[in-house]
Amino acid sequence: MRPLKKIIFTLFYIHCFSFFSAQISDTLKMTRKEAEAVFLAKNLDLIAQKLEISQAEARAVQAKYWPNPKLSISEVNLWRTYDIEEQPALIGNWGKNTQISAEIEQVIQTAGKRRKNIELQKIEVEGEKYELQEVLRELKKTVRNTMTEILYNQEQQKIYENQISSIEKLTKSYHNQLSLGNISKAEYIRLKAQEIEFKKKLISLQQEIEDQQLELKGLLMIPSQSYLVITDSFTLPEKQVSELELTQWMEKAKENRPDILRSKNKEKHAEKNLEIQNAMKTPDLAVSIGYDRGGNIMKNFIGVGVSFDLPIFDRNKGNIQEAQLEIQKMKNETRKNRLKSENEVASVFRNYIRTRQVSEEIDDTYESTLDNLLVSHEKNFRLRNISMLEYMDFLDTYIGNKMIILDTKKELNQYYENLQYVVGQDL
Repeated sequence: MRPLKKIIFTLFYIHCFSFFSAQISDTLKMTRKEAEAVFLAKNLDLIAQKLEISQAEARAVQAKYWPNPKLSISEVNLWRTYDIEEQPALIGNWGKNTQISAEIEQVIQTAGKRRKNIELQKIEVEGEKYELQEVLRELKKTVRNTMTEILYNQEQQKIYENQISSIEKLTKSYHNQLSLGNISKAEYIRLKAQEIEFKKKLISLQQEIEDQQLELKGLLMIPSQSYLVITDSFTLPEKQVSELELTQWMEKAKENRPDILRSKNKEKHAEKNLEIQNAMKTPDLAVSIGYDRGGNIMKNFIGVGVSFDLPIFDRNKGNIQEAQLEIQKMKNETRKNRLKSENEVASVFRNYIRTRQVSEEIDDTYESTLDNLLVSHEKNFRLRNISMLEYMDFLDTYIGNKMIILDTKKELNQYYENLQYVVGQDL
């Protein structure tokens, strides 16, 4: 009874999964290019990173402004004082016994601090742009590889759906033959078991596709009730990459990879910060002009002044040393990223070439020959010209070879995308 219970449970599971799949009514069909265009327009991570650039640009604008002047009003007596020399009124009869002092002070940054800070903010804007490029590079790879996985599983799904359709007819025929006593029950069970195995594999594929749908819809900001279908055929990459181009790709990676450009930008940032820290040794000037009424030997006194810190104890040595060390750290980071890019390009390139060599060994007509042979074996099996063992053996061979072809296509697409990723640009 156990095999029968297993079969009933599996069929019930298949029915439930089909029922819930049917609830998804909104099917969206897109090509890979269309899906990528939606990703570029709607992905929230990209939008957030673009806002980071706008924030950096706003900081660059803010850096251009001078500090506001400071106005101070003091020494205003709020009561009348009699033992003073009477002064002319300020407003009407008011002000004859009033003292007041006012001062305006303006800080003037010295040693080019303001200009250097503006330049530093511009470097930060460039850095945010490289951050956007890096986020885009990472997400593009994820989007493209996820679409490749979906196409790969869609193709597998077609294979198993075709086999299920075919084997269901055979199983029905064998059931009729079993009821007539023309075949043994073992033969029927063997065929039915193969049908159930295919259906379980199909369910597993549909679950994998659902997980990939979840990731891709999240990247494209597509509603959960939608079901996304990639309409492209599952083909090999159009561009053929030559082994002679390896050195060229390595150089392109150094020029284009956002992580390298970002570390170079951090070098510039550290160098500009060192300039600012050196400039901080020079104290800023505070120029002031003041007015005093009734607090001096003069009734109305106007004077100018200047103030600045005396750089006796603090010469900003610690910050300067830290900035110098930051430059060395960023240069090491750049060297590390360059070496990393060379290794990654070489490794991915070799994997791509190896996989392409395997794909080139598969004849263009090989897949169609397999399909024709399967049709022939199914026909001969129905006519009882070949045994079930021979038919099942060829069916395993057929499925295995179809998977090898699909695996090769998937790996070649993935290695090609990884090559674009490590080079830092579309090839």
